[in-house]
This record gives sequence, C-alpha cells and structure tokens, in this order.
Amino acid sequence: MIEPVERLCARMIRFDTTNRGHGQGRGERDLAELVADLLTDAGLKPVLLERAARRTNVVARVSGQRPDLPALLVQMHLDVVPADPDEWSVDPFGGEIRDGFVWGRGAVDMKDMCASVLTVLARWAEQGRAPLRDIVFAFVADEEDTGCYGAHWLVKDHPELFEGCVAAIGESGGYTVPVRRADGTLAHLYPVGTAERGTAHLLLTATGKAGHGSRRNDDNAVVKLVDALHRLSAHQWPVVLTPAVRAFIEQTAATLDVPVDWDDVDGTIARFGPAVKLVENTVRNSTRPTVLSAGYKVNVVPGVAQAQVDTRVLPGTEEWMLSDIDNLLGPGIRREFIANQPPVQSAIDSPWFDAMADAIRANDPSAVVVPYCMGGGTDAKAFSKLGIECYGFAPLMLPEGFDYRSMAHGVDERVPVEGLRFGVEVLDGFLSR
Repeated sequence: MIEPVERLCARMIRFDTTNRGHGQGRGERDLAELVADLLTDAGLKPVLLERAARRTNVVARVSGQRPDLPALLVQMHLDVVPADPDEWSVDPFGGEIRDGFVWGRGAVDMKDMCASVLTVLARWAEQGRAPLRDIVFAFVADEEDTGCYGAHWLVKDHPELFEGCVAAIGESGGYTVPVRRADGTLAHLYPVGTAERGTAHLLLTATGKAGHGSRRNDDNAVVKLVDALHRLSAHQWPVVLTPAVRAFIEQTAATLDVPVDWDDVDGTIARFGPAVKLVENTVRNSTRPTVLSAGYKVNVVPGVAQAQVDTRVLPGTEEWMLSDIDNLLGPGIRREFIANQPPVQSAIDSPWFDAMADAIRANDPSAVVVPYCMGGGTDAKAFSKLGIECYGFAPLMLPEGFDYRSMAHGVDERVPVEGLRFGVEVLDGFLSR
C-alpha cells in the first residue's frame, strides 16, 4: 500500500534538517537515509555521498524504456532554513496535517516536491512501470546556503552521476496562481521557471584614517561607506526585458485582457493582480545593502568600514551592471565577491517546456502555462554548469487567496493536501512521458 503523499510529506518535515549557513546545522543525514530506503523499496540503487559528516546527498538513476533518448535530472534539496518555534502557531517540525494542509518547515520548500517524487516512484514500482527515458533523481544538501556540500560539490567532484542529462526540473514553478480578469472571471496561471537572476553577493570595504571621535577627520571610513551605499541604494536600475520576462508579460497580459505599454512596464504589470509578484523583481537588476560592520567604540573613528550587498543580475547584464556599480561607489571603496553565481537561462521554445505545459493542462484544462524568470536563486546555477537546461517545475494546485510565495521561509509554512495530490498526478504524467 503506497503511503499517501501528504503523510509522507508530514513525515519528512519531522526531520529537522535546519541549515544555519557557514557549515552549521543538524545535517541532512537522517532524512537522506529515509529517502534512500524509499528509493530502495521502489527498486532503485541509491548512492549516498558526503563532503562532510552528515551533509548527505542521495542520487539514484532510473533506467528508461529508451536509453537512446537524452536523460532528465530531477533535483531537490533536503535542507531547510531555521524556524523559531515561538513565532509559529504549530511545531515547525511537528509535521501536522489539519484543516486540509500539511504544516511545517519545508512544506513548500522542498519537502513537498521530495514527497511527490517519491510517491510517483512508489507508484511505478507497484504498477511495474518505467519512464520513457533515463531519469536521475538527486536529493541534495546545502541548497539553503552555498551548495558547497551539495549541488556545487556534486557537479565538481561527481559529474559522472549526471551523464547524459540534458534538462532538469527543480523548485520554483508549476504551481497555480489564481488571478481575476477585468470581468471577474478566474484564470489559472502556472509559471514555469525558464531563467533566474544571477547572485552576486558583494563585500564593500572603505578605508580611512583612524582617530578620536571628537576631532576633525576628513578621511572617515564610515562616512565614505555610507555615502557610497546611499548612491547605490538610491540608484534606479533600468528596465531590462529578458526573453522569459517579456514572454511572461505578453502572455499574462493577454490572459487578463491587460493592454501592454512597453514604455511603462511598471504600470502594465501593476495591473496583474497577484501575478505581479512573479515579475516585479525581475524587470530590473537589484542592489540591496544588507550587512554593515564598522567600529568598536563610540568615541573612536575606525580605520575600516564594510558592507555586504545582495546584488541580483539579469541574464546578459553582468558586465555593464558591475561597471555601473563601480561608478556609483566611487574612489576609495574596494569591491569583492563573497559569492558570484551567473544567471541561468533556458529555452522557452522547447519540447521540455511543452511537455510540462501538457502535463499541467492534462490535470487542469483551464491552465495557462507561462514562462517566468525567478528573482532569487536555486541549485540550477550548479547543474547548468554541466550544460543542463534547468527549469523550475514543482507542480502544485493552489486555491485563490493562498499566498504561496510568502510561505517559503515564512512563519506557519503549509501546503494544501489537495495541492500535493495534484502535483503527484502532474509529475507522474510528465516524468512517465
């Protein structure tokens, strides 16, 4: 008897795989062992790999009926961000099922997809089915930090595991975005991630003359840094319409009967209702100061002041954006990369995208499947280094009024039971065919 997907999701949530960054956390080992057991029960031969103790990755390959066809990668992660129990109305690692939802940290990022994929594999084993092509399933560690214990390490040290894979699916896409047209009728948008902005985390350092706080100092590192950050944060980055963003705007506008004014992109997308959240952060690059560090005593002018800036870069804009950043910072500010992962961009006009759209429409005939660019980052940045075209496709059916995007990393994270069941059917259809 196959375990219902909602119960498996709840069971996976009960494993605390918190990743606090900088190599700190409980590790993914215990959950990885459960995943490996379930894969074994489904007739697969999983391998467990660790760069460091308890930072565990699980990879397994299913042989397809047509080994001559290009292989597909399904990539997911086992770790989650921290959760403060005092902020939650339930135990974030209790894995409760109530009110039609599965509650807990990771319910929408990504233990839901892990549970759905494992349910599909259990179904195939019970029914004696096999997919058309080879599929590699990767349940990885450390996605919520740098990926140096997970996807980026696997790509660097174990690329042979992904031999033959030309496309991949992962998080952030394939879920329902219910929106109302001007006439009040409901439309079901399903965004599929075909691109994501690059992640360029910057460290800015200003140096100056240290001295007593009561004395004149025209070479104050703090003042230099603050002035540079003000120029950077006040800068309005120009609209850049990448293929994914342009296609999203065109297709969403057509669905909602919204006229498109390419001279006023902000005004156009403002009329998209809940769907505006899918595009408002990807029509531009962004530079947001997040961490400041300077000084140790109020009456001492420090000789060094530093800031960290979360910079997100659209495909094709990296070179001129960094040049503009340097001009805005001005002299006396040193810029370094803390992390620099380039943007990802995959084909929209593709049989892979078409197959995802077909699988969704087979289960929701009213679906309008649109490409979109993710504002943040995923492990697609690692797997794309192998030449794999990466898509955000973790299907879920979501009700109107459910703020799904705020659930990831949020308080009282939860996912609808019926949404999970829908996701199993969509994934089964897509992965089978």
